[in-house]
Amino acid sequence: MLLKLILRHSKPYKWWIAAVLFFQLATTIATLFLPSLNARIIDTGVVKGDTDFIWRTGGVMLAVAFVQVLTAIAAVYFGAKTAMAIGRDLRHSVFDAVTGFSAQDVNKFGAATLITRGTNDVQQVQMLVLMGLNFMVSAPIMCIGGIIMALREDVGLSWLVWVSVPVLLVVVGVLVIFLMPLFRQMQDRIDGINGVLREQITGIRVVRAFVREPHETERFEEANAKLTRVGVKVGNLFVLMFPLIGMILHIATASVLWFGGHRVETGEMQVGALTAFLQYLLQILIAVMMGTFMAMMIPRAIVCAERIDEVTTMTPSLTDQHEHVTEMDAPGTIEFRNVTFGYPGAEAPVLNNISFTARRGETTAIVGSTGSGKSTLLNLIPRLYDAREGQVLVGGAPVTKLTRAQISASVATVPQRPYLFSGTVASNLRFGAEHAGDEELWDALRTAQAEDFVAAREDGLNGKISQGGTNVSGGQRQRLCIARALAAKPEVYLFDDSFSALDVATDAHLRAALKEPTKDAAVIIVAQRISTITAADQILVLDHGEIVARGTHEELLESSETYQEIVTSQLAVEEVA
Repeated sequence: MLLKLILRHSKPYKWWIAAVLFFQLATTIATLFLPSLNARIIDTGVVKGDTDFIWRTGGVMLAVAFVQVLTAIAAVYFGAKTAMAIGRDLRHSVFDAVTGFSAQDVNKFGAATLITRGTNDVQQVQMLVLMGLNFMVSAPIMCIGGIIMALREDVGLSWLVWVSVPVLLVVVGVLVIFLMPLFRQMQDRIDGINGVLREQITGIRVVRAFVREPHETERFEEANAKLTRVGVKVGNLFVLMFPLIGMILHIATASVLWFGGHRVETGEMQVGALTAFLQYLLQILIAVMMGTFMAMMIPRAIVCAERIDEVTTMTPSLTDQHEHVTEMDAPGTIEFRNVTFGYPGAEAPVLNNISFTARRGETTAIVGSTGSGKSTLLNLIPRLYDAREGQVLVGGAPVTKLTRAQISASVATVPQRPYLFSGTVASNLRFGAEHAGDEELWDALRTAQAEDFVAAREDGLNGKISQGGTNVSGGQRQRLCIARALAAKPEVYLFDDSFSALDVATDAHLRAALKEPTKDAAVIIVAQRISTITAADQILVLDHGEIVARGTHEELLESSETYQEIVTSQLAVEEVA
């Protein structure tokens, strides 16, 4: 999975990778020749006192070392460039996949793990690519080349190579087996701590309002402690690994000096050859150590690659069909035909056999008790979810046969929880109307009763908006979201309890101002405040996911007990009538 993921995203950078391989090969070859040249200086130049030979060979060594430095710099440069590019593409793939998910898909993973997979997991794979490009050529060539060069110097000491290298590989292999499950736990613990931290930052006002800082601190400390415990276990294995590797290196060095010294004493080996053999053995073991560093990163990168692949290869539950409707027969209309919907895993459906039509130029209101399915019904129109049974039609076409772009162009939603993005007032209003001019934005603000407070801001339309719109009040945030929908000039407006944060006077002014820009559009309003919907052309009364009554305000006052109960809970019937 890891290799497939890397290969899939490295194709555009094959020339950079080729450059890395070439320069790594040149660096490794230069490194292998240096001990041999050094041995020739000792055995020929020093022993025979040939100063000219020492200078000539020394000059060659300097030239080789200079080439080694240049090629090493070039290899690292192209390796880093390739790794960063692959990391960028992986993050883009994760982001692109997540933006195509439905609300149901996002809930399946969870926001915290999606953030971790797009950041920390990608970083682990990116670091493996960087280390791999730096070591994947040099390590095996240095190891194999070092063995060959060492045997050229002296075959009698070759048994030291055949003993030390397998021992080192066994030690590393055993430790990697123990590291694999720990790295998977570590990524899960990072998900957990991200989830707690994200929840606390998002709900900081609630935490402070109820003085729950000590409790939330305990929650964070618990998540932090779980991550720490796994990190300590990994650290313990690393602490064990490096002394073992160091011990093997030192024992191998001492063995070469001990047995090689005896061979030099008996005349079976030259001093220069012993020095070169020692350097080659160290190169071999260093190459194995480089492989060890890779081995330490591979288990975690494999886990991360699997997690990334889960996101990027997941087929969204809601996708555009290849054969979609190109033109709508009845633009500006919404129709529900015997729609039933239930959330995944729910025991009972939220909506049952819903049928109604919202026509162009008319206002349809939806009322009902909390949990009756009002917001769920609205979410089916922009296809945040798909109906389990029946059909939802937008503009006379089934919503499942429309592309997301078509739905977005036809339907504008003001959600129950208004959300603004970091940027400016203008950038938020242009979210659904990219090319809208300033005058169009001011018109939308004027209708939404937001013109005054935006004009009062120092920068007007260019005034800064923080993430989530936390630097404006709830009522201002709600009005800006309404203005955002108005700026898009859609054929259908969906207002999901979008006037709840407004005072009665502002609500009345806003409803009066909405008549002109929405006169040729279908308007569907979910409301708790009866005064907001008294002028609606039709009112649907929901109870336990079913439409129990429908009609105008006056008709429902006469015929629907459920509607009467809702009205009398707010105002006297005579007052409303």
